[in-house]
Amino acid sequence: MSEKEDSVVGGRHAKIALGLLVVVYIFNFVDRQIISILAEDIKADLGISNSDIGFLFGTAFGVFYSVVGIPMGKLADSWNRKNLISAGLAFWSLMTFLSGTAKSFLSLSIYRFGVGIGESTATPSAYSLLSDYFSPRVRATVLSIYSSGLYLGAGIGLFLGGWILDTWNSSYPDISQAPFGLKGWQAAFMGVGLPGVFLSIVTYFFIKEPIRGLSEDIVTEPSKHPFKDTFKEFIGLTPLSFIGSENVTKALITNFVIASTIFILCFSLYTITGDFLQWVAWGIGAYLVCTWIQSLNHRDIVAFTLMFKSKAIVYSFISFPCIPFVGYAYSAFTPSFYINYHGMTALEIGTLVGLLTAIGSFIGVIGGGFIGDKLRDKYVGGRLYVIFVGGVLITAIGCLGMIYSESRNISIAFNFFYHIGSAVYVGCAATTVTNLVLPRMRAMAGAFFILTLSMIGLALGPYALGRISDLFESQGYAAGEAMQTSMGLILFILIIPSITLFLAVKHLKADEESVLERARALGENI
Repeated sequence: MSEKEDSVVGGRHAKIALGLLVVVYIFNFVDRQIISILAEDIKADLGISNSDIGFLFGTAFGVFYSVVGIPMGKLADSWNRKNLISAGLAFWSLMTFLSGTAKSFLSLSIYRFGVGIGESTATPSAYSLLSDYFSPRVRATVLSIYSSGLYLGAGIGLFLGGWILDTWNSSYPDISQAPFGLKGWQAAFMGVGLPGVFLSIVTYFFIKEPIRGLSEDIVTEPSKHPFKDTFKEFIGLTPLSFIGSENVTKALITNFVIASTIFILCFSLYTITGDFLQWVAWGIGAYLVCTWIQSLNHRDIVAFTLMFKSKAIVYSFISFPCIPFVGYAYSAFTPSFYINYHGMTALEIGTLVGLLTAIGSFIGVIGGGFIGDKLRDKYVGGRLYVIFVGGVLITAIGCLGMIYSESRNISIAFNFFYHIGSAVYVGCAATTVTNLVLPRMRAMAGAFFILTLSMIGLALGPYALGRISDLFESQGYAAGEAMQTSMGLILFILIIPSITLFLAVKHLKADEESVLERARALGENI
């Protein structure tokens, strides 16, 4: 088979890229998820609270993942995507390894910042690369296959983390006898981080870069200055981007109002909770994101209009983060719930819950993409209907059954059911977003999609659950009951997508069909 035939849409290179990117995403979520199974040991060793664990799992990672993801999305739209994926994988794997050297809450937070920065390169690049390699008709299925790595990695992370933790602690009950004096949770970080560095070499040599716009015959010429363009995107996160634009004074005044509002909000939340790092990190992230959106209007009016003046995509950006708000919160504290409420060990949780998480989520994410593609052929809102049924209804039922079942086995069965439902949204959501923009801005739109999931779902979900749980414990609740009640309360956020998903459906057909027309009207040369 010739090189040209290998590189066609859906060809051999496409399938190799898809397979390797699934493995990359598995490593992505092993490194991200493992902290949940190590949480109780980290809390005991570093003397931190549930809300601190929520910060480490969510905010410390999610804010940097979100903010850096925007310029990384731009770099993926203008540079070699497989090179960016390989470099990012090597960096975040190194940061995970170094997490095993942490001696304090602050040092572990810094390494989690690094993991977030590294992982911000992967998904926007993968969305863009796979969208070029596969036809739009199967795009939700393909992106769901890629996204299965998320859930496989989460399950594997629980298993590996639990196995390394229990094995290490039982082998070295006297920590002074352990190699380099490492504790079990430190060894677990090192054990899952190092292999990713070697995988980055494999991806560099075996993933081929496709022609941008290949799958839709909207071929886009590569940027002549990709790093200069990316630097401009970094500047776009700051008020410096307004210099030279029309009405610069008005832009700066608006930006000052935005900054003041975020400062007042975050200072108030700090005063209430006392969690300084949480609200400083989230406030800085929120300000940079708002500034970037404001500056995009001046720098790329076509991208701004397609991303923020389409009612379908705006309602989607409101809907989608609510589902991982629940999902990330449960991912962070499910091990703690089973340890404190059902008396399970880390190894039991890693084996049973980790395995069922991987299987259930794999079924959900692949099935969701496949069903979404099939329903989209009949109904314009088919993919969003799938998200509602799985991401809202099945998620709520599964979560309630999981946390309120007195039987451990029934609880785990509901946990399996919940993971099937909560996973179906991923491919359908990503495809909805990428179908509403041009090929040249897919990675950037994908980065903003991930940003909304991270800044709302990841940075707030685990923290909120941890903080509520700490509050109940301070009022005399047992640890397991406090976690159970907190996990029930955060399900109320699913009311939001129950409304906004159907508002998105109302505008979806018109917005999809007018993408090229609206872009041309704004001066896009296509």
